Amino acid sequence: MPIEIERKFRVTGTAWRTADGQRICQGYLNRDQHRTVRVRVAGAQAFLTIKGVTTGATRAEFEYAIPLADAEALLALCDGPLIDKVRHRVEHGGLLWEIDEFLGDNAGLVVAEVELASEDQAVDLPPWVGEEVTHDHRYFNSNLATHPFSQWRGAAGARD
Repeated sequence: MPIEIERKFRVTGTAWRTADGQRICQGYLNRDQHRTVRVRVAGAQAFLTIKGVTTGATRAEFEYAIPLADAEALLALCDGPLIDKVRHRVEHGGLLWEIDEFLGDNAGLVVAEVELASEDQAVDLPPWVGEEVTHDHRYFNSNLATHPFSQWRGAAGARD
């Protein structure tokens, strides 16, 4: 079974910025405690992704390329608002970091993710990485669609 092992961090500063960011729009067809079903458009590519329950930093993940026209039609069927972000990819310490700079109601939130081979894999943290939020469900994109960062009370950069 395909799995995803991922750690997630808040990002500080701008030293991570690269010129090759890619705009991503994604939405959720299903978002419950047992699974999420996501449709994503990234440039001219589109994907349907099913993710299972997260245990630690691990969960089942099945991702399939789909026709762009299908993805655009599926986005219209999504439950709740769509997530809009720019993804930057940065290599550090032999790992590929994906930094998501959120837009719209999640503007001001920047999160870095790194996929690992195992949960106990050593990770050399870049200097622009801040607080780890791997286990904080507020930072799951599926949650940000319905509970955007701009509505968090007390979140740095969020409006009250």
